[in-house]
Amino acid sequence: MKQLFLKYLIAFSYFLESAPRYQRIKQFFNNILNNDDYPYKKYFDLFMVVIILSSVTILVIDVREHVSAWLDYYDLYIVTTIFVVEYLLRLWVHDDMHKVIIAEYEESQFFEKPFKLSKVFKEIVAKKWSYITSLPALIDLIAILPSYREIRVLRVFVLFRAFKMLRYSKSLLQFFEILRSKKIELYTLMTLLAFFTMIASVMIYVFEGNGTNPNINGLFDAVYWALVTITTVGYGDIAPITTEGRAVSMLIILTGIGAISFLTSIIVSAFSEKLPEIKETRVMNQIMKKREINLVCGYGKVGQLVSKKLQDAGETFLVIESDPEKVEKAELDGFHVLRADATKSETFLKLKLCDNVKSVICVTHDDITNVFITINARSLCKHVEIIARCSDQSVAKKLKLAGANHVIMPEEIAGLLGAVYIGQPVAFEAMQAILTQKRTARIDEVEIKFGSFLDGATIGDFDFSANRLVLLAVLKRMKDSDKKKHIVTFNPSEATTLEAGDILVVMGYSVSIADFKGRLEQSVRFKARVT
Repeated sequence: MKQLFLKYLIAFSYFLESAPRYQRIKQFFNNILNNDDYPYKKYFDLFMVVIILSSVTILVIDVREHVSAWLDYYDLYIVTTIFVVEYLLRLWVHDDMHKVIIAEYEESQFFEKPFKLSKVFKEIVAKKWSYITSLPALIDLIAILPSYREIRVLRVFVLFRAFKMLRYSKSLLQFFEILRSKKIELYTLMTLLAFFTMIASVMIYVFEGNGTNPNINGLFDAVYWALVTITTVGYGDIAPITTEGRAVSMLIILTGIGAISFLTSIIVSAFSEKLPEIKETRVMNQIMKKREINLVCGYGKVGQLVSKKLQDAGETFLVIESDPEKVEKAELDGFHVLRADATKSETFLKLKLCDNVKSVICVTHDDITNVFITINARSLCKHVEIIARCSDQSVAKKLKLAGANHVIMPEEIAGLLGAVYIGQPVAFEAMQAILTQKRTARIDEVEIKFGSFLDGATIGDFDFSANRLVLLAVLKRMKDSDKKKHIVTFNPSEATTLEAGDILVVMGYSVSIADFKGRLEQSVRFKARVT
């Protein structure tokens, strides 16, 4: 009988290990309960906070007057059921019992020894017990007790339902994590305070507890006075009347002031150390809510210019910089900035490069660093757009081989513009006006939307010159490519047919380009209403 039971137990364990549906369900509940990066966890946390607040409100009101029957039913059955189910789910996802069984079975098979069910049972109980005796689990368990209204003494545990909210508040958890990083200093301080409180209590009791002071009738009164005095609260209900007692008071007051100063410095230093991490978490939470993110790696002069242009264009972008001074400069400029090293894979993995990132712009001052960033990004994602700057032609070839889609050489561009200025100053002024947008003329890209009046039309069907626009090029989308690749045609003929997804490169006044884009969008909406 025992062998048959073991046989079914091992078979069931292997079934759970190989069952994808079971694994998905367990992973889902684990994410909902424990994974802060899971997008739906915040909704569960909000739901639990509302449940806890409603329960606490009902129980507090019920102390003085009995609540309505339906509220009593809600708190006794619905809230309690939710708390119990949550507790059992947390206990379930804490570890995998079937893996313990499989590990013991495979070990017994390998070493040709009997399978010991008692050993498996002890290991499973030990793992579950480690969770049950943890502080969060104890709070969860005690928070269930106030529901049993027949035992009114259990109402005191209503406070633990408020403590239960600590699990669902990131800010509070973060605060306790910061304090935990200084637990040695705090433990030392608490030990010293306990020692001085004990010494002061005994001294004041010896000097004034013999009937000299009518307010000190026992050692507890002395401890109460010492604790109130050392914390500089000073209620004044107990005051020393002897010279020795007042001397003790002066010493303990000075000790308390020093202890508070020490405690303040500990907390301030802890927050100072954790501030970069807190900022990083805040930036990541804000930026990961968005899609199509542009990563600007480096915040030198070129990085500042790129960030400003992306901001003006309304693009979502994140600056990645490792230099603390440049990080501070980017923050002062009002940009989202992450203090990290873009040459390391962890940085891009944290940002979910393939899922959320539209382009990686490598504009650090060092060409080799830009090469490493390009290699890092391309190795993690094959389709992300990579734009890199360099100052040497040989490095430009390396960037292309590393996977950069576009290579920009600012020094070469500056030299070409200088040559244009010497030979054609008027043309230089026009180019400068377009690039800097100090005047109204500029160059822009306009994508043809599906259903717009240019979808299926030819270039000759629209009079660009009458609309004060100059068509410079057409980027025709490649139909046989799964990626958004285009073939560039400069000065296209009027017979060129346009399709949805093609991009027009036009030059003109800002108002003309805006009007052209507006007419395209309006034609799409009009066709949608008609159909």
